[in-house]
Amino acid sequence: MSIAHEFEYARPASLKEALGLLARPVQGGAVPLAGGTDLVAWLRDGAVSPGRLVDLKGLEELRGIRLKGGRLWIGANTPFAEIIESSLVRRHAPTLAEAAGMVASVGVRNRATVGGNICSAVPCCDSGPALLVHEAAIHVATRRGTKSIPAGKWFLGPRRTALAKGGIVLGMSLPLSRHAGAFAKLKRYRGEDLAQASVAVRVDARGVWRVAYGSVAPTPIRGPKVERLLRGEKKPSAALLKKAAVLAEAEVAPITDIRSSQAYRRLMVGVMLKRAVRLAVARAAGRGPAYGINILEEDAK
Repeated sequence: MSIAHEFEYARPASLKEALGLLARPVQGGAVPLAGGTDLVAWLRDGAVSPGRLVDLKGLEELRGIRLKGGRLWIGANTPFAEIIESSLVRRHAPTLAEAAGMVASVGVRNRATVGGNICSAVPCCDSGPALLVHEAAIHVATRRGTKSIPAGKWFLGPRRTALAKGGIVLGMSLPLSRHAGAFAKLKRYRGEDLAQASVAVRVDARGVWRVAYGSVAPTPIRGPKVERLLRGEKKPSAALLKKAAVLAEAEVAPITDIRSSQAYRRLMVGVMLKRAVRLAVARAAGRGPAYGINILEEDAK
């Protein structure tokens, strides 16, 4: 199906020009275009009908991965394929790299951007839980200036974020620390599919855990009860993991839809949490498999 909706198309040469185009009045409003893997589908289906598309792909300041101010910086226009291949991300945010490798297909990962993913803000966005456990900051620009928003305050609801109207995501920064983690994604089949549920975990050298879930609430969410239960535990016992799984199932609020039932999602969150924690513990000890696997698929072999 083709896109029948008419709109202006603009490709600004600078961030200032882009912000001006987004602020300039037009019937239907103006929206930014990054990778377009979500936006083009929404345009085709009539879910959005903007009067102007502002193509940000030419803005080099929105791309790149580097260390900046003692943090890992990832530009908003960086595609998932570059995140997967980046030695900096694999060293400092391996759970994000693992999640990036499970985004859709190779073709989509070559085009879809991490900034676009969090701006789409669908409950199943793969980068959401990973950015939450890494306690990322989202850096945005408006015509009034720039500011940073904690990842935990970014997602406001399905397709709703803390980004002000007319704003642009510049990138995200992640703190540097010694840690290990894991990302588990439940799908209906191998290959390209949206998450039925996902779990990200991260543990640092002090035994401080961070846990987040995707596709089991209106937004990606943290798991504070599980984090408190596991705090200080560098190798949780089977009994403690059983308690953590029960807490995890209680922390989420899944729905029943075409991809999964509410009951199955809730049950699998507990299963994935236990497996992800065990994998993170093994990786912290230098014994686990390399990042980039889906532990649910590995266990099924």
